[in-house]
Amino acid sequence: MKVGCVKEIKAKEFRVGMTPDAAKVYASAGHEVIVEQGLGLGSGFTDAEYEKAGAKVVKTAKEVWDTVDMMVKVKEPLAAEYPLFRKDLILYTYLHLAADKPQTDALLEAKVKGVAYETLIDHTGGTPLLAPMSQIAGRLAVQEGAKYLEKIFGGEGVLLSGVPGTKKGKVVILGGGAVGTNACKIAVGMGADVTIMDINLQRLAYLDDIFGARIQTMVSNDANIENEVKEADVVVGAVLIPGKAAPKIFKKKYLKEMKPGAVFVDVAVDQGGCGETTKVTYHDDPIFEVDGVVHYCVGNMPGAVPRTSTIALNNATLAYGLQIANKGLEKACKDNNYIYSAINTYDGKLTHLGVAESFGDAYEFVDPKGLF
Repeated sequence: MKVGCVKEIKAKEFRVGMTPDAAKVYASAGHEVIVEQGLGLGSGFTDAEYEKAGAKVVKTAKEVWDTVDMMVKVKEPLAAEYPLFRKDLILYTYLHLAADKPQTDALLEAKVKGVAYETLIDHTGGTPLLAPMSQIAGRLAVQEGAKYLEKIFGGEGVLLSGVPGTKKGKVVILGGGAVGTNACKIAVGMGADVTIMDINLQRLAYLDDIFGARIQTMVSNDANIENEVKEADVVVGAVLIPGKAAPKIFKKKYLKEMKPGAVFVDVAVDQGGCGETTKVTYHDDPIFEVDGVVHYCVGNMPGAVPRTSTIALNNATLAYGLQIANKGLEKACKDNNYIYSAINTYDGKLTHLGVAESFGDAYEFVDPKGLF
């Protein structure tokens, strides 16, 4: 198979879908690897490293798109890339379709085989291709929240750890999954006063076991969220329903009750966000203010640490990508049922139930197992 990778065109996105080491694995398996010139520079990888790994380096992204059978990326394609779609192209990347109808329409019209990292569910019920970015985004969420609490960035001027004789800053984390757990680790490590909320009592029991008296766990409901965010200095939105739009559990009405200069970090922004006031921002202009509360809603948070993120992402995605390249998507699915869950579009059909449900009656869901 011809397997390719291009530079991401999203603003300030420096991650890449394929490292030189990953390129070498594909090449060693007999595949032709084609990458765009300058592909890895943002993550610290040179063209010479890709060539040494066995990849062919070409001058433009279009050359890659036009040539390959399977495109490996990081982020969802943007509108400028839609004309490069074509029938039967395998697109292996984060898609986040539930928050992006134009992209969904473009993939369906071109009959692209869209394989989404974020919806692949493994034997544990987890999302192994989303997990590394969730870990990084969760850790960054508290780091960024702490930064934007600084007065010079519009925050209230609070140090999360406090110092002897002063109160610690309060961090409220909405969601106890991978993002929330990793946010909790950093918040606890910083010495903050931490409350984490989830609807799953078993998950709260697990978090209580691992963090003990260093955190407060609470059931996530409207009343509890409203009470907790009133005293919060940083609120982290860490809610995920794989494939579906995130529920809007952080209400606009809460903002007027919060401290002026408090910070809301919405990590769920890729799936539409869990805040009613969320809108996508970018690394070069990451914040905005609503009712005195600073909002940080960058849609590609791990892109701020691209080398760490790129290596972590490739560690997770390479094994599944290699199965698809070695066998073709259809045979790979039949040999590994978990790959079915990653297929979002196929031959002009929408093949992920969660995505279809997020759009209401706009699309009909078709089970991919019935298509091939």
